[in-house]
Amino acid sequence: MFQDHPTAPAATDSESRHDESRRQFINHAGRGLLAVGVASALPVAAAEAATAEAGAPPVTGPLDIKLPPLEAPTDPKGSEPFNPDAPERRVGYALVGLGHLTLNEILPAFGQSKHAKPVALVSGDPEKMRKVAQQYGIKPSSCYSYQTYDNLKDNPEVEVIYIVLPNSMHHEFTLRGAKAGKHILCEKPMANSAKECEEMIEACKKAGKKLMIAYRIQYEPLNRMAMQLVRDKAYGKVKLLQMVNSQNQAHDQQWRHKKALAGGGALPDIGLYCLNTSRFLLGEEPTEVSAQIYTTQGDARFKEVEENVTFTLRFPSGVISQCMTGYGTFNSKSYMVHCEEGTIKMDPAFTYQGLHQERVRAPKSKQLKETPNDPMKDQFALELDHMAECVRQNKTPYTPGEEGLQDQRLMEAIYQSARENKPVKLPAVSKLDAFRGSPPQEQEA
Repeated sequence: MFQDHPTAPAATDSESRHDESRRQFINHAGRGLLAVGVASALPVAAAEAATAEAGAPPVTGPLDIKLPPLEAPTDPKGSEPFNPDAPERRVGYALVGLGHLTLNEILPAFGQSKHAKPVALVSGDPEKMRKVAQQYGIKPSSCYSYQTYDNLKDNPEVEVIYIVLPNSMHHEFTLRGAKAGKHILCEKPMANSAKECEEMIEACKKAGKKLMIAYRIQYEPLNRMAMQLVRDKAYGKVKLLQMVNSQNQAHDQQWRHKKALAGGGALPDIGLYCLNTSRFLLGEEPTEVSAQIYTTQGDARFKEVEENVTFTLRFPSGVISQCMTGYGTFNSKSYMVHCEEGTIKMDPAFTYQGLHQERVRAPKSKQLKETPNDPMKDQFALELDHMAECVRQNKTPYTPGEEGLQDQRLMEAIYQSARENKPVKLPAVSKLDAFRGSPPQEQEA
């Protein structure tokens, strides 16, 4: 005879009535009395249950629903119910810029978000914006041009502005957004200079608003697992890091090839992942950088910005991180953490989906290899939810403006080293995670 799972949570009166109705229905169907009508009767039963509850008062506390497990204790644990906030409780976002990242990744990510919702759009293309607004149910009155952007101050639905524009525009639109009284989530790189980053931080502080930089790797579960293994010395001390992030850019006149808009080439766009992830894994700040830049002659894409950068970071613990990034080679996005007793490998490490981790431990007689399951969380949804939680709970984001400023200072040192063809010493920072705020809430895999 089956019994309830011993760890199952106590059911409310409403849940008990539903469970009893469900059991009775299943028992009758199992005896064949309603076998023919099962497909049609299930929706009817659900509708009747919903009708019975129609007069019930709304839930005022957390909406989390718990279900008893379907797996035996020896099997892998299944996922919990999604449990999103009710729409009226979610933090409203305005999306600024409707390019590839916004349309392909960020807007769809709201479907996997628990605490955030899109409520406004800002674009220089009114026809495209009209179509996107219809797709996502955004009111025409909540659609703005770059010229009317400041009118967001009069839209109470908007609590956070997500800036997804060319790098050179981050500074202006952060300052204007803070002046409009909104919190800011800004894509990386934070800006085109350390001075701009400092002004963005100051503007948000002056307005009493939060500033978060969208370093999605620091929120992604597999990368966070790697970070925890490093911090716990699960494979002994870390000695070397190898980081690669390269791709072959399209041969068109995109803004990433214009220095005034991008600030640089491969380094601030994709090399930044190597830089920031090295710092994230170790929690340390480098004390020295050395770098080289090489650009293929005659390639029209690289008249203004660099194609390839290699740079080495030296950390206080003695770890060396060797990083390579390029705009003209086949897609490669991976890293390896070489420790005394094993290796942690992420390949791919920086893509939007399909990340893969492999760990190899070398004990006395044989190697042990482990490949953890990918929780397959939407990286952009995790960012959106973390910022929303910081707004609701008045916490400092894990990747605040200070994190973006530190990377900008380090990139400027990398460019300096390449120009001068010698290492550049950096100020010592003794504190771990010196530029990070409140850690994200870990989610169930």
